[in-house]
Amino acid sequence: MSISSVCVYCGSSNKVDERYKDIARTVGTALAQQRYRVIYGGGHVGLMGLMADAALQAGGEVIGIIPEHIRAKEVQHMGLTELHVVDSMHVRKQLMEARSDAFIILPGGFGTLDECFEILTWRQLGLHAKPVIIYNEHGFWTPLLALIDHLLASGFAPPNNRQFFQVANNVAELLGLLAANPTTVASDPSMKWA
Repeated sequence: MSISSVCVYCGSSNKVDERYKDIARTVGTALAQQRYRVIYGGGHVGLMGLMADAALQAGGEVIGIIPEHIRAKEVQHMGLTELHVVDSMHVRKQLMEARSDAFIILPGGFGTLDECFEILTWRQLGLHAKPVIIYNEHGFWTPLLALIDHLLASGFAPPNNRQFFQVANNVAELLGLLAANPTTVASDPSMKWA
């Protein structure tokens, strides 16, 4: 299966260092220039909004999926190609997964970590076999990668689970991984309990 739609998980805070904002802009622009459809959480704030704006300005197609309780706070992006308002966070995440061929984890907070680990858990359980790429420019996710290695070394997940995701340290590496359409290791969910 070729990759045409890419889900981007990232932070919604505006109170972050400019270098992380630059990452969002750079990745949004690059995805649009390579003709990837961008799927994301539908907000106009933080890295989410910057990434979406950059992709749109580069001529890209951007699809937002936002729960009503967040949309009601008027944080939805009003200029997207499509905006889907759903009933809950659970429905949002299910629809984002269904509409995407691959997942990119940009810098973010609790919500981004939640999305990262949920999509990896779904991969572990065999619910999808799509590429997951952790974007680690400036070493933002290095502590997370060390924690994952610790979990694996401690026996809380099989060692081959490390192959459920790849790491990109810059936009060139990211685009290379997407273009290569990385195949993921076949998941045997029963190994989780072995």
